[in-house]
Amino acid sequence: MISVQLPDGSKRQFEGPVTVAEVAASIGAGLAKAALAGRVGQGADAKVVDTSFRIEQDAALAIITDKDADGLEVIRHSTAHLLAYAVKELFPEAQVTIGPVIENGFFYDFSYKRP
Repeated sequence: MISVQLPDGSKRQFEGPVTVAEVAASIGAGLAKAALAGRVGQGADAKVVDTSFRIEQDAALAIITDKDADGLEVIRHSTAHLLAYAVKELFPEAQVTIGPVIENGFFYDFSYKRP
């Protein structure tokens, strides 16, 4: 059995490995739909993971939605990757360099030789 402890202190038991999305769904359909990511662990050891992340041992888990402080950062990070993908589709010879999330959004630098 795997025990997942939620931020309110309650625990959910699962027969085997479970994804963040499956934990969210076990709590409610609304949370499952709103889930953007999960925070596994506590304190300095906590890490933000995708909803497809498999929890394979007892763990603390917080489901991240757009209402959480980390939610906006997750959205910005994902959007930055989507931008890079779109640019590479449109301009295959473009080189993706750096694209961090910043305080007020995100940016991506590309290297592209103009004809």
